[in-house]
Amino acid sequence: MTEQPKSPINPYFALMMSVLSVSTSSIFVRFSDASSMIISTYRMLFTVILMAPVVLVKHRRQLVEIDRKDVLYAAVSGFFLALHFATWITSLKLTTVAASTVLVQMSPIFVVAGSYILFKEKINRASMIGVIIAIAGSILVGLLDFRIGGKAFVGDFLALSGAFFLAGYLLIGRELRKRINLLPYTFIVYISCTLFLLIGSIIMCIPLYPYSLKNYAIFFALAFFCTILGHTVFNWALKYLPAYAVSTCSLFEPVGATILAFLLLGEIPGFMQILGQLLILIGLYIFIIKGTQK
Repeated sequence: MTEQPKSPINPYFALMMSVLSVSTSSIFVRFSDASSMIISTYRMLFTVILMAPVVLVKHRRQLVEIDRKDVLYAAVSGFFLALHFATWITSLKLTTVAASTVLVQMSPIFVVAGSYILFKEKINRASMIGVIIAIAGSILVGLLDFRIGGKAFVGDFLALSGAFFLAGYLLIGRELRKRINLLPYTFIVYISCTLFLLIGSIIMCIPLYPYSLKNYAIFFALAFFCTILGHTVFNWALKYLPAYAVSTCSLFEPVGATILAFLLLGEIPGFMQILGQLLILIGLYIFIIKGTQK
């Protein structure tokens, strides 16, 4: 077994802070009165601006040396990421924070399906049980929201779509990360993602400006706290911790988001909704843990 390198700071503490950071993303979205496309566009634009000084100074040579074909693949990855943000953030406008955040966590299951179709990778029986449990939970959540109203059901569908598109981003990234370092890769992907979201906003005739200072502050917070301190730290932690540990910790995001939604938005999920969401998290946990065992 390969020994994990030592980190200058406690990686579990950093991981815990990143989980708290990403848990706030759904709350920030709810506090903004801008459209989902604009929230997504400015989130990624500010992320690119924040990353640019570090990447262009420390990783300029690596950026120049990246093969053109890999740049194209990274752009496609950015397209999937743009679709992920557009669908998931829209879902937060239609359904509860709890339902949206737990359903978008289903991306590992879509990753497995894609891995089987594209790379002929097989899943073990125990992991398949986890998949079935998670799917059962998602069906329960979806049916309950369908009974509540079509709007919430559409939100659930968009959250699941966000999980599907995130899986596409992860599948492409898994292959490209074998050849490209983390920061140069994510920088190209984020630029591509921003451009696609910008083009989408223009096509949909959504005003790009002006917005209130409150909205710009929310866009910046989403970029800094949720993307830079959140998702980037997840990727950093993979260098020092087992993949299953990072993946398992990420499952606490919907838990944190649900608690914050209760405290700040007054959203109280019903018993059956909680049951469905627990089934999803339990299923994903089984899938992640058993998927690491040979």
